[in-house]
Amino acid sequence: MKKTAFLSLLLGTALAACRTPKTETASSDRQKPITTIAFGSCSHQKRPTPLWDDIVAQKPDVWIWLGDNIYGDSESMDTLKAKYEKQKANPGYAQLRQSTKIIGIWDDHDYGVNDGGKEYPRRKESQQLLLDFLDVPANDPLRKQEGAYSAHVYGPKGQRVKVILLDGRYFRDPLKTENKINVPDPSGDILGEAQWQWLERQLTNSDADVHVIGCGIQFLANDHIYEKWGNFPTARQRLLALLGKTKPKGAILISGDRHMAEVSKTSVPGLGYDLYDITSSGLTHVSKPREETNNLRVGPVIFELNYGHFTINWNEKPLTVTARINGDNQATYLTQEIRF
Repeated sequence: MKKTAFLSLLLGTALAACRTPKTETASSDRQKPITTIAFGSCSHQKRPTPLWDDIVAQKPDVWIWLGDNIYGDSESMDTLKAKYEKQKANPGYAQLRQSTKIIGIWDDHDYGVNDGGKEYPRRKESQQLLLDFLDVPANDPLRKQEGAYSAHVYGPKGQRVKVILLDGRYFRDPLKTENKINVPDPSGDILGEAQWQWLERQLTNSDADVHVIGCGIQFLANDHIYEKWGNFPTARQRLLALLGKTKPKGAILISGDRHMAEVSKTSVPGLGYDLYDITSSGLTHVSKPREETNNLRVGPVIFELNYGHFTINWNEKPLTVTARINGDNQATYLTQEIRF
């Protein structure tokens, strides 16, 4: 083989390797450790947005959308697109986009239908609009994937964070109701088998030191009548059992949807530390204060506009994450130390 042909072959092989799609993560930045993550949900594109300046001031390394990123509720993709564009043009959010990595997942209103699941007929088209909103490149494997779930790795080994965002809409079975009230459906599923297998791969032998696992609906709170993982108890137990089996370091759950904020905690056999679900909702509107039972709740319920914030304390032994529910004018409504 001539030298020029050999060099051309090497160059072609290298370029092909560079073009090989990433199938396990949507993004990866393994150089610099991250210490702060902010997250939130329920942002109506027509309402005032007083929290963006507070969030920008925190200088988070990553911002995570947890669903209801717009209130679309339509089978018209033109309608959803216009609402996403309005949200994206918000000056405060535009400032955050310039300074912070943005990732996210959807819930029902941005998916396209209230309380919807796999029965929504425009889910494929809607997924592309979500990825447009999140600035996912046109050639990213997420563009061809069924479902909007993704994983993102940040930081070097020893200070590595993996964010796993679960799609609780695209594959979810319809809710079971009685007298228009949600009731548990042990035979129903949330993630779909392809996403379950993907999740197990993400958790098995992961070298991350902190695993942030997000979904639009609450994982742990199980006493209320609204949407939750508990509507599908077999799926909820499968998730907890998977965490106990794979034993990821530093797992924390995050969720939105509820138009209030709270912290829930449970113990998972085999996990070795308490599992928390930090619920943050909403960015533009919240429910009126009320009593609501949650036997797993730690601390108060917050009925103020809010966002979630994590500080990862890498120098502490054992590793500690400080979770906060923050609000307007730099308010902090709740602080929870999570130790692993």
